[in-house]
Amino acid sequence: MTSAQPPIQFDRSSGVLQGVNPWERLAAFALMAGSKLSAPFAHRGYNMCANLLRKALPERDLVVKLNPDALFAFPYGDGYWSKLLNATFSYEDELELLFRDSVGVDYTLLDCGANYGYWSVLVSSAPFGSHRAIAIEPSAQNFAGLANNARLNGDRFEVMKCAIGAARGSANLSGTKHEAFSIAGAADAGGEPVPVLALDDLIDDGKVSPDGKYLIKLDVEGVEIDAIKGGARLLAGDSVIMCEEHGNDARHTVSRYILDQTPLRLIVHDPVSNRFETVTELSILDRIKVSTHVGYNVFGTASVFWLDRINSLNASASRRAQ
Repeated sequence: MTSAQPPIQFDRSSGVLQGVNPWERLAAFALMAGSKLSAPFAHRGYNMCANLLRKALPERDLVVKLNPDALFAFPYGDGYWSKLLNATFSYEDELELLFRDSVGVDYTLLDCGANYGYWSVLVSSAPFGSHRAIAIEPSAQNFAGLANNARLNGDRFEVMKCAIGAARGSANLSGTKHEAFSIAGAADAGGEPVPVLALDDLIDDGKVSPDGKYLIKLDVEGVEIDAIKGGARLLAGDSVIMCEEHGNDARHTVSRYILDQTPLRLIVHDPVSNRFETVTELSILDRIKVSTHVGYNVFGTASVFWLDRINSLNASASRRAQ
């Protein structure tokens, strides 16, 4: 992605780091230690410090072996993804719980705002059930990394370069952080011109069937509500949307829309009880969203099938806790 130099290799299960010089090995230790030290504070400040350290590193990629069938590459020292050097770090626990519980379900992942494709890499891997995944990313910069990760994993998931919105069209993508590029804002605000598709356009274009089962990750930075509006047909079936609620949004805008304006059941994972709780009052999010600088995932579904799966997952959690 970033250099013609061979990538550095890191195996999360063994902790083995290969292909580094002494300075790069020391930097890896600093990145790992920084993640461990900042974890109790929701990694506040970690991204900034890691990105500063990255400026002193040669431009190389780091390929992380997430499991025996999953390779994930990103620029070495990247502040957002370098937490993976810390073997105790878990990325979006609540999503992994649902993905692992759904290994035996015949579903497709729609990975909207895929970035470098972390979840598409994992969900299409054997330990997660070798599911079909469509990774959708509008940024040319991020898409290069996404396509590279598809190649590293045998092109087993499909990639699409576009944004997801309320309707087919075009928009301008802007932002300074690769994990926070957005088409939200005025059309004449500048930035990278990108095509836009609605979720239901994937049905019309023959990418997906309306009667399939879908887990839909909407990490679309401020246009989640538009994306939901553009997926009415898809969301009426056996689909679950997984949307990011920003920690600094005290009004819980996305959840409020799902709860008040859609037929979807709103669900959130409560880390205290380790259960997926149906949300009837948004006050539960006041307790769960404790860090203003991170995102929290909420779930929406109208599917009896997926609601039964989530209830079974809760029952399993209760038995494990006894």
